[in-house]
Amino acid sequence: MYGVVTRNPEELDWPEFERGFYEMKDVTGRATEPVEAGVNMISCFGDSTAAENDPSLVPVSDEGELATREQPYFDWGYICPTREAYRDGLLEMVSDAAEAYPDVRLDDVGFPRAEYCHCEQCESEFAASDYDDWKAWRASVITEFVAEASDRIPGKTYLTLYPDPYPGHLYERAGLDLDALSEHVDEFVVPLYDMAYSTTYWLEVIASGFEDALDAPFSIELYAVDIDIDDLIHATEVADAYGNDVFFGYESGNARAAVRRMDADSRDGVTHGN
Repeated sequence: MYGVVTRNPEELDWPEFERGFYEMKDVTGRATEPVEAGVNMISCFGDSTAAENDPSLVPVSDEGELATREQPYFDWGYICPTREAYRDGLLEMVSDAAEAYPDVRLDDVGFPRAEYCHCEQCESEFAASDYDDWKAWRASVITEFVAEASDRIPGKTYLTLYPDPYPGHLYERAGLDLDALSEHVDEFVVPLYDMAYSTTYWLEVIASGFEDALDAPFSIELYAVDIDIDDLIHATEVADAYGNDVFFGYESGNARAAVRRMDADSRDGVTHGN
């Protein structure tokens, strides 16, 4: 099955795509009303606007650095997952999304990097918890949030994963316990973005790594903006060999052209690739 990830509601009805994801809230903090035509997608703890407006919400590293766009390894600002009022707002957003369409996709879930968060709130909650291990406590914070969100979703709960299947990396980096999360998540989505897809061996390596790492179903999301159609088709064929489905991000016209070409070629008996 092919799907699309878009900011344009009208593209959710395009017949080439069997599944549509609508970016209801993105990492800038921009939020819109949920749609009824597709899966509403919510950036949870990525929120540059909230981070800029209230720096006290921003995660703090063990060296006192804030998780903002000013850091060389962050493209957007983050909010600490322990902030109850912000979490409550996210959960209300999830409920609104689920009322419009039964499935919901959770994006940007987790702590920003392994060295976060050591803010006062996190230090206090860890000290008061039953955990001796800081990483285990972090993972419990994220699992609890996903469980609460999933309880509000009557259909499928999708969860986006950072594209690193190496054993333990997601746990250490973001506090994502894949086994624990699988009890609350129906399908994971792994974005494997490239600006060209002129080679795809790396895509196969990462996809096969997630095949080993996950017991739950997962799909792969490809970047469709300004990608040569033949290269996008080849990347799709590789992704399709591993993921449940393949989704295309942020240029629906290019993705539609690729799907149409693949459909035409399959009817004519033509295949792409090496």
